[in-house]
Amino acid sequence: MNDYNHDAAAVTATSPEERQWALFAHLSTFIGLIIPFGTLLGPLVVWLIKKDTMPFVNDQGKEALNFNITVLIAIVVSGLLTIILIGFLLLFAVGLAWLVLSIIAAIKANEGVAYRYPFTLRLVK
Repeated sequence: MNDYNHDAAAVTATSPEERQWALFAHLSTFIGLIIPFGTLLGPLVVWLIKKDTMPFVNDQGKEALNFNITVLIAIVVSGLLTIILIGFLLLFAVGLAWLVLSIIAAIKANEGVAYRYPFTLRLVK
């Protein structure tokens, strides 16, 4: 099955409301630009509110939460590595990847596609 058929099936399987809430789960991470640990709190709140009533939001909320936990771990490790200077480059790369992948995930969720972030630890099951 090619990607087009898979994407079309995913779009018809989710309601517009589910797609919108999944979009919010991914975009709520940007609250972290204003509130400390908002990158975790935003997706966590959306997931906790809608996980029992919307299966697509349950899936995408966990995905967003797991990705942001992974990013937090990467930021801490990169911060420690600033002692040997490579951490500055890693901080930039992690930040850029966080921004770009979060936007891609939000767009895909709005299309009804169950997005999977690369290199993500799946801690929340």
